[in-house]
Amino acid sequence: MAKHDETVGRYVYLTVNDIEYRVYYESCGTGIPLICQHTAGAHGFQWRHLMEDPDITSRFRVIAWDLPFHGKSLPPIGDRHWEKPYNLTRDFFLKFILGFSAALELDQPVFMGCSMGGQVAVDLAAHHPESFRAVIGVEASLSSPGYFLDQFYHPRISNEAKPATMFGLCAPSSPEPNVRETIFGYSQGAPMVFKGDLYYYSVEYNAQAYVDTIDTDKCPLYLLTGEYDFATGPDETRELAARVKGAKFTVMKDNGHFPMSENPRKFREYLLPILQEIAG
Repeated sequence: MAKHDETVGRYVYLTVNDIEYRVYYESCGTGIPLICQHTAGAHGFQWRHLMEDPDITSRFRVIAWDLPFHGKSLPPIGDRHWEKPYNLTRDFFLKFILGFSAALELDQPVFMGCSMGGQVAVDLAAHHPESFRAVIGVEASLSSPGYFLDQFYHPRISNEAKPATMFGLCAPSSPEPNVRETIFGYSQGAPMVFKGDLYYYSVEYNAQAYVDTIDTDKCPLYLLTGEYDFATGPDETRELAARVKGAKFTVMKDNGHFPMSENPRKFREYLLPILQEIAG
């Protein structure tokens, strides 16, 4: 008999700013919806280890998508996207997440995102707290300037340079097979996508002006950051947490910028207590 994962993949059609997108997502488990946003330039593969963890899926329905232009979510066929630069905007990002949740009729989901997903978790807590049971920002900060660089999309720089950079963002203590899987996933991205995602991450995202408005009584905010992350280090997340009354922040040992994929066994040690608190 064939061996299968429990995870199931599907496509859903979403319209954002009058353009229809065919969006691929995977899900596993039952209970409280837990929607997961991948990092810049990657896709939903990063969350696969959570999806096969019965300690999580017994109480949560884990859902991870490929953002349009990423993974199996191909560019929209009804738009001449090749005639304009790909830049992920805050407007699109928020509308996409809210639209996805509405399309799947998710009741008060938990949102969890890493890197640019961690930043958008803060945006969601600030601007759409009524839509989420809680948000979990992994590798999040108040702002992340300086990363929207031509070197991430340049004809004289190999597409292998991006995975090599991601290798450096992983913790030296993370298991090598998981690190190799993480950087392999990065090698699959279309050349312009990583830099385009960094437009949101490094140009448009800046929570300095509104972070103080976050009400954790309405939408609890949990923050997790790997000790070896030098893109968004623990001190940067600590600065963010200090600005939000009631935010809960933990530094994760033996993890870097991609805890859910580079060291998922260690990541779950920090995540499970948060999910238990949310479910309780």
